[in-house]
Order: sequence, then structure tokens, then C-alpha cells
Amino acid sequence: MTVRNALLGAAAAATAVVLTACGAQDTPATPGAADGAIKVVASTNVWGSVVKAVGGDDVQVTSIINDPSGDPHSYESKPADLALVRDAKLVIFNGGGYDDFFATLLGPGTESAKKIEAFPISGKASGHDEPETSAEPGHEGEAGHEGEAGHEDEAGHDHAVNEHVWYDFATVRKVADQAAADLGAIAPDKKAAFEANAKDFGARLTELEDRVEGKGAGRKVLATEPVAHYLLDTAGVEDVTPESFTEAVENESDIPAAALADVTRLVDEKQVVALVNNAQTENPATKQVVERAKTAGVPVAEVTETLPEGVTGYLDWMMKQVDSLVGALGA
Repeated sequence: MTVRNALLGAAAAATAVVLTACGAQDTPATPGAADGAIKVVASTNVWGSVVKAVGGDDVQVTSIINDPSGDPHSYESKPADLALVRDAKLVIFNGGGYDDFFATLLGPGTESAKKIEAFPISGKASGHDEPETSAEPGHEGEAGHEGEAGHEDEAGHDHAVNEHVWYDFATVRKVADQAAADLGAIAPDKKAAFEANAKDFGARLTELEDRVEGKGAGRKVLATEPVAHYLLDTAGVEDVTPESFTEAVENESDIPAAALADVTRLVDEKQVVALVNNAQTENPATKQVVERAKTAGVPVAEVTETLPEGVTGYLDWMMKQVDSLVGALGA
């Protein structure tokens, strides 16, 4: 069991008690602090922070998973979560099998809310099993893309199927634009401000993309988990992590000895220029690989699935991760 999942039970129990009093880290739900603000509920603080960037002080964002120990894959929704969603004007979640708990909260009581589901908007859904509940009718078409054809790299990784689309800057830009459109429909008098915020956010995303694009061309890396898959694609690096290693980590099962040996060899022989480590998920094997990389002098770039404590927004968070990766690549 990963460290994050081991902590999940305690975190979820605490959430059920205090959730109605705790908003997203960008918008504490203090009494009177959000009078007239549009209520938004997000599955995680990643997408909550994107809506906050677009909505500013005109939105009150509550992220159900706002704790680094929370795991959207295994989180079980609570009655308090349902109450939050039913009171929201806009809800946003990832989809693609990542945060299925959120789809179970959507039903007749949430029909009037605007809904944004990031994975279908990304256009990367080809060959991926989608949950029955999808984004609001019409949103998928607005994305303007059909699913990409699947293709595999030399390590056997399918570039078209990875649910962590918040590491894909084009997808995040589309989601921000959709948030501006939905918030503008809810509050027409503030539509211009939302659109301006989304435009500025998109420009900052372009700066991030330019900062990392192609910086790892021709280089190979290992990853303890394929969380930053799309960021690595943008950098142009080749992820040579054995597929059996990746599957074992994601399934929280024992890593095959042969896969662990292959990873160790790649590190010891410095056949990779960096190790990309999901700092929010740790088990004895991944910890061993990280320590091995440090001993061998292979740089380690730290990434996370959700915003860690002390980080106030998507752009700040992603900038730190981009700089960590670029620095590890020696670019």
C-alpha cells in the first residue's frame, strides 16, 4: 500500500466532519467571505485551482480532495460531498477513470449545474473506457478534437491513453476557456472579466510550455509512476520505464523482480539522465529506486498529483515542477 493510500482513511474521516467548513486552498469558506460568489465544487484542488484562476474573487471553490494524502482513485464519496455538489453552480472533475467517485455524485439533483469533465475535453480518450457520466452535453464538441489514435513508444507506453491530463498544457487551456464560458453564462455581467482572466491564464501556460518544450529531446528518463506523462512528452524525453514496473506501482502490487532489476540497471549504468518521482506515492520499491538514483548521481525531478501544502495555485505549482524537470535534465 502506498503512503498516500495508507493515510487516506484518516484524511477521509476528517473530511466528512469538516468539509462543509473548508473550501479549496485558494478560497477558504469563511462566513461572509463569498457573498454573491459563484459556488464551484471540484474533485481535486488541481482543477479547483484552474477555475479559481479564471473566476478570481467571483467564485468560491471547494475541492473535495484538497489533501496531499488523498487519492482520487480510491476515494469514497460522503454525504457531505453530495450536499456540496447539489449546492454548486459549476462542478469540475477529471474523468477518464481518475476520479470516478465524483461521477457518482452527479444525478437529478445536479442537473442545473454546469459541468466540466477534463478528460473528454482533452481529445485523448481513444481506446479509454469512459465512465457513463460525462460532461455537460455539448462540451465535448466544443473541444473540437476527436480521440487521438493510439501509438506506443519503444517501451510500450500508449501515448494516447493517460488520464493525468492536467499535465497537458493544451488541455488545461481548453478547460480554462470552458470555465470562462460557463461562469460567464452563470454571471453574464462578469463574462468579460472571466474571459480576460482565462486569456491571461492561457498566456502564462504558453510561457510554461516554452520553458520546457524540447528540453529533453533525445534523452531517456525513468518514472516511478506515469503521472507527468504529458509533461515528459512536451519535454521530448523518452520514458524507458519497464511497463511491468509501471503497472505494479499503479495497481499497488509487488513489482516483479525482473522489472526492478531492469530499473536498477538503468540507474546504475546511467542509461537515463533523470528519474521522475511522484512524491505523493511511495512504497519500498520506489523509495529504493529514488535512493539508488541519488547514490548513482542521477538527478531526481519531483512531481505530484495534486497541489501540495503551501502552493496557492496551478501556475505556481506547475512552474516548480517544470523547473525541477528542466533542472534534472540539465537543460
